[in-house]
This record gives sequence, structure tokens and C-alpha cells, in this order.
Amino acid sequence: MLSLREPGSERKGYERTDARNSLVMGVVSLIFSGSARVLALFGYALLYVVSPFRLDPHDWRVWAGVVIAVDLLWYVYHRISHRVRLVWAAHQVHHNSRYFNYSTALRQKWNPWFEILAWTPLPLLGVPPWMVFTAFSVNLIYQFWVHTETIGKLPRWFEFVFNTPSHHRVHHASDPEYLDKNFGGILIIWDRMFGSFRAETFRPTYGLTKNIDSTNVLTLQYYEFGALWRDLRAARGIRARLGYVFGPPGWEPGSLPGR
Repeated sequence: MLSLREPGSERKGYERTDARNSLVMGVVSLIFSGSARVLALFGYALLYVVSPFRLDPHDWRVWAGVVIAVDLLWYVYHRISHRVRLVWAAHQVHHNSRYFNYSTALRQKWNPWFEILAWTPLPLLGVPPWMVFTAFSVNLIYQFWVHTETIGKLPRWFEFVFNTPSHHRVHHASDPEYLDKNFGGILIIWDRMFGSFRAETFRPTYGLTKNIDSTNVLTLQYYEFGALWRDLRAARGIRARLGYVFGPPGWEPGSLPGR
């Protein structure tokens, strides 16, 4: 049962400008993601050709294994995207809405290049490139329905195995208790196995720990890249520059990791 504490309770449902921006980002991301996948298809095909392995796409067990492998790689990539600032700069747009609803699921980045790199082990293991993209599409489609506050907690067995709206609300929270938790796509068992799971015990406050005070779509997409560039220009020494790029969001020379 959730606590009566409800941070950010004034931001429920949909807000017109926020939802419009999410829809615009989603439509434009289809163009960028489509272009990236066309380029990735050639790269994956090359890796597939040089691989000594071949998996049979007509075997249901292969499909099950590929879907699980894609989900595990998604967990790894997703966790990295919250802990490495350069990757976070691309991913943060999905988190910078202060609302949580189905339009938030469409609030996608226009920089899918890091994500494309995450699937490179699969063609090397003999997975046909088209199968990689199909399994990832299944993963993305599943994740759409977990972006809602209208569904409460589901049966315990389902909550234990699968990602759910309750788990994903925690992931989108900026509250210290919830920060950087529940990275799973389809399965939440990865978070349970690797120590990043947190159950929902009170209503989250959505958005960033330092929200972007703008409704401009370009600003929402690229603000963090600009902030990173400013930090790099002001940094003294290669160690500080590497820390800003590869350290966690909020890292500063001499500071503890964190946003």
C-alpha cells in the first residue's frame, strides 16, 4: 500500500504543452532512429557474416533466448545511460517531463547511437540482424504500457518477474530514495539480481533532480550536451575532462558521484 505522501501531486494526468512536446519528439525520433537502424543494419550484417555461429530463427527457443538477451543488454545499456554523463546527455530527454503518462513513453531521444552499439554482441553470436531489430521492437512495445499512473500494483508473481507501471514509476522519479533504480525493460529480475531494484512505496516526483526550465523541444533534447560542453571548456586537466564525460551526472572534480 502506498504512503499518503504524494510529492508532485499537482502534476497528475496530462498537460497540453508537455504532451505536445512528447509527441513531437516521438515523431522526429522515428526519423533519426530509422536512419540509425539502416546504418546499423549494414554493420550488424558485417558482424553476422564474420561470425562462426548461426542461430535458427525458425526455432521458438532461439526467439525466446534472443528476446531475453535483448532485454539483458537493454538493462546494461539503460543502467550505463544513467551513470555515464555522455550517454545520459542523450537519454535524459526521456526523463525531463514532470508528468508521467503514455505521452511520456513517446518522449524519445534523437541520438540513438549509443543504443545501437548495445546490440553488437548479438550478430556476433549468430543472431540474424533482422531478428535483433524485431526482438528490440518487442521490447519497446512492451515498455509503452508501463508509462502510466492509472494502473496500480499487479499480482505479486507478475510484479516479481516483469517490469510494471509501479516499477517504472520509480524509475522515472527524482526522489533520492528512488534515483537510478528499476532499469529493466520487460523483466525486472535483472534489477533484483544486480541490486538496482526499489519497490514503489510513495508517489514519485517526476522529472530531473534539476529540471530544465524550458518548453522548447530543441532545448529539452540538447540542453545536457550544452552543459557538458561548458564543463569541458572550464575543466582543468585531462582527468577532469574524462570525469565530466564518463563520470555520473552531477560529477565534479573532488565531489562524490551523483546528480
